[in-house]
Amino acid sequence: MSNLDEYGGGPGPGTDVLVVTTNDVPGYRVDRVIGEVFGLTVRSRHLGTQIGASFKSMLGGELRGLTKTLVESRNQAMERLVEQVRARGGNAVLAMRFDVTEAAGTPLHLI
Repeated sequence: MSNLDEYGGGPGPGTDVLVVTTNDVPGYRVDRVIGEVFGLTVRSRHLGTQIGASFKSMLGGELRGLTKTLVESRNQAMERLVEQVRARGGNAVLAMRFDVTEAAGTPLHLI
């Protein structure tokens, strides 16, 4: 994963919502807490990607199709998170966490 534009994440520079994984940000103070916000997405894998991943897993190496799906899912979940923050009048998310789990064979991407 050498291309940060392709595999990077989070809001780009110049966005009006700060998203960090820390509980505080040096130089800023929390004036009010608006509560929990979420960015959720559920995606199924493309059949071709799944078959290719099955073969690749036998040989070893990166499963690029699944990596691409994960990046797309994470970016969509992050966009939804930021939309929720804006809708509630916020300008930052502290202690953001990202999680991937699976239900009935379908990955659930949670922020």
